[in-house]
Amino acid sequence: MQLIPRYLVSNRTTIVANDAGFITEYRPVYNRHVKVYRGIDNDLEFRILNADQKPVDLTGKTIKFVAFADNNNLVIERDGTNNSLKGLATVKITDSDTLDLKDQFLSYNITIVEDATNDKTLTYSNSHFSQAGTIELSSSAFPGPKATNEISSFTQLEEDGPWFSNIITAEPGINGNNALHTIAVYTTAYTGTLKVLATLDNDVSDPSQINWDEIGTLNFDGTETTPTALNFYGVYNYLRFEASANPANTIIKILLRN
Repeated sequence: MQLIPRYLVSNRTTIVANDAGFITEYRPVYNRHVKVYRGIDNDLEFRILNADQKPVDLTGKTIKFVAFADNNNLVIERDGTNNSLKGLATVKITDSDTLDLKDQFLSYNITIVEDATNDKTLTYSNSHFSQAGTIELSSSAFPGPKATNEISSFTQLEEDGPWFSNIITAEPGINGNNALHTIAVYTTAYTGTLKVLATLDNDVSDPSQINWDEIGTLNFDGTETTPTALNFYGVYNYLRFEASANPANTIIKILLRN
């Protein structure tokens, strides 16, 4: 029998408040990457000290947490909750906060706000006055669903002929013999048919030489107000869509997941 220990610990980081009498030390302290995992709520604990390494009294104060992506884009903003222990606050990063974010490194800042006067005190991630800490955002614990392919542009190859989407891969390498493909079609007053075409050809550099098979057809009368879905099975190399009428401004987008 294999005995594998797992640890339930607090994700705690120590930061320094900008109080009077701050003394600069000769080496950075406390500055470590905070790991946050997508797909689950993350509770981050911050232990706030003054220059004498003593916990700061957070009574009557609110902890403000903000996180920034590249180009200083604000992506997360949360208020912390004061714990029973002096100088200790918890910030909850929820699953929905990171839902639309990719794996990356984020910068975060924490300020202490006086509830009565709204005065703000900046905190530092180390004793060299670096205000920004670093968060490593990862989906390694909960990878989640695959990204969805989006198709929104069509081209008419012949005058008075149908309209064709660009060619997209059906990802045959990841699918078994009963590979499931799902599409959702978003339309606005589109009237006509939409065919799903598939091929087993390896070379699609010349679309006119590709052997396309019709996998399924959707019919639209222009009254649809919700996305129209279609599921189909099969291991194919490439897919594309054929619209019988001009889809400009009427077929808003097609989402495909292989």
